Formats: sequence, C-alpha cells, structure tokens
Amino acid sequence: MAAVAEKLTNLIEPVVVGLGYELLGIEYISQGHHSVLRLYIDSKHGIEMDDCAKVSRQVSGVMDVEEPLKGQYSLEVSSPGLDRPLFKAEHYICQLGQMIRVRLRRPQDNSRKFRGLLVEADDESIVLRDVENGLETRLVYDNIDKANVVPEL
Repeated sequence: MAAVAEKLTNLIEPVVVGLGYELLGIEYISQGHHSVLRLYIDSKHGIEMDDCAKVSRQVSGVMDVEEPLKGQYSLEVSSPGLDRPLFKAEHYICQLGQMIRVRLRRPQDNSRKFRGLLVEADDESIVLRDVENGLETRLVYDNIDKANVVPEL
C-alpha cells in the first residue's frame, strides 16, 4: 500500500498545493467494491467544508483523467480534526509533548497498538513514554501503519 500512497501523493499533492492548501497525507483503504481514498488537508487559516469541496472537485478531475486506481472508490477530503493524523516526521516533531496512539504494521514487544506521550521524534523514529509506568518505546516510521494525536477533551 505504501507504493500506492506514494504514487497518489505525487499525483495529488501539486493540485492541493496549487489551490493553496497543504496535503497532510493520504489513506487508501482497498475494500473490494467499497474502497476509500481519503485526503487530509490543512492551511494556516484552518479548513472549512467549502475548502474540502474545492479540493475534492479538482482532485476528482485529475483522478478521472489519470485513472491511477483500478475500480470504483469514494473520494473523501477532510480536515485533520482533533485527532490529527500523523504521516511525516515533521508532523510528529510538531506534536512533541502530546499524547498519541500508534498502530504498527508488524508487532513490536508483542503488540501492534501503542499509546503514550510523544517525547522524541527524528527522521527515522519516534519515542513514546507510557504515562502509567514511565517506560519508553522507540518505534520506526517504516513500521507505523497509522498514528493520531489523542485529543484533550
């Protein structure tokens, strides 16, 4: 899936940036006839429904012409929301000191799910501190399937 996401990012990012937004990341969930292509966008002024609709129209046009995906899919364009997804090293670095949850591709320490305080982030990995026992775990980006900020409510 990483190759598909990279191919889609290379196609879609120039469109999103050209409209004045940042493409935070892409999720492609292949589920047979019900696949979903989800784009997360942001801007320094925040994101409203009209922004999502504008990006959706432009990206749909490019996707129709280029046809990078086989079969049918639903296109969703979204703001990052309170549980902001983290895709790139820069995203993690901006969230240092925040609680995050991570799902791994392959188990580490007999688990695929981690939750903790983000205490370190560099170009290759992150370190989470378990707030209950203080133990720290290093997770490499190549093994991270999905990561989100845990919103403070």
